Amino acid sequence: MPANPDMLRLARQRRGFQQTEAAKRLGIEQPLLSRLENGLSEIRDDLLLRAEQVYGLPRTFFLQTDPVYGAPVSVHPMWRRKADVSAREMDAVVAELNVRVMHLRRLLQGVDIANTSDLPRLDIDDYGSAEKVAAVLRAHWQVPRGPLKDLTTLVEKAGVLVVHSNMAGASISGVTFAVPGMPRLIVLNNDQPADRMRFTLAHELAHLVMHRFPSPTMEEEANQFASALLLPASDLKPYITGRRVDLSLLAALKTEWRVSMQSLLMAITKAAPLTPNQSQYLWKQISARGYRLREPPELDFEPEQPTVMDTMVKVHMTGLGYALEDIAKLLAAHESDLLELYPAISSSKEEYRRITIVK
Repeated sequence: MPANPDMLRLARQRRGFQQTEAAKRLGIEQPLLSRLENGLSEIRDDLLLRAEQVYGLPRTFFLQTDPVYGAPVSVHPMWRRKADVSAREMDAVVAELNVRVMHLRRLLQGVDIANTSDLPRLDIDDYGSAEKVAAVLRAHWQVPRGPLKDLTTLVEKAGVLVVHSNMAGASISGVTFAVPGMPRLIVLNNDQPADRMRFTLAHELAHLVMHRFPSPTMEEEANQFASALLLPASDLKPYITGRRVDLSLLAALKTEWRVSMQSLLMAITKAAPLTPNQSQYLWKQISARGYRLREPPELDFEPEQPTVMDTMVKVHMTGLGYALEDIAKLLAAHESDLLELYPAISSSKEEYRRITIVK
């Protein structure tokens, strides 16, 4: 079977190499690598052997025929980061997304996922505002009033897969990857506090629920949805009625509502509302203490943990009798890559007797 030029390009992007650098490592000229990646020249066996070594991938990776998809429309930038996302970083992130979908496609051949709820389509044009869409979704999922305890579990129960990643070091908070015939995938950058991860997950969820097509206002609408989903005004009011809104109250509410102090202040301003002077004073205090970039570490809480993707791998190992090296062969990857993508598989002692994952 001949090597797939799309996989040759994907391997380079996955490792974060630009074409010039990769050509040098492969011992060929950059124009030739360009022709090879575009299917205009044959990928000879000696070149494929060097590619295995340079990119740290097994030969079977390059023989895969899966479709390769481009970048999603919406990429959520890292909160308060000023650094732009380079083309190299974006290529590496999109390559990882494609690899994860390729893994998912193979894992689903041996494991079924039984969802216990669904993800409705609630077009924002039909409801008039992101806040109304968020309220309808909370009602649809029968979320109790007050703080939303575990958003990741709710999202996974609705059939959306969530994973954590370092995003190739890029300043991206999160991204949604939806390809035909596969469960939708939300990837969250694990190099951010748990409160930011929750808000990013809610933001990405907004796109899946209420945006059929891109629009100039979709990012702001997604932020409004995220705030309303995590901090409904009617649920928040009893927590602030008759209390003095200051940094101490914001800190106390953060641990209960599991959102940032800044998100709380914005929501309280809408729900109460605070006077302009009160709001301005609190924002000045937040800025003066450096909380815009990093809120007090002692208020941090453990991030929510997605489970479905890791469980799919573990089920193959404990339920279907696969060794880690067998999983690596199945997914056309080296074991070290699998441990990076699915860290939970190395420490699991659980026994699975059923091949259907109910979430």
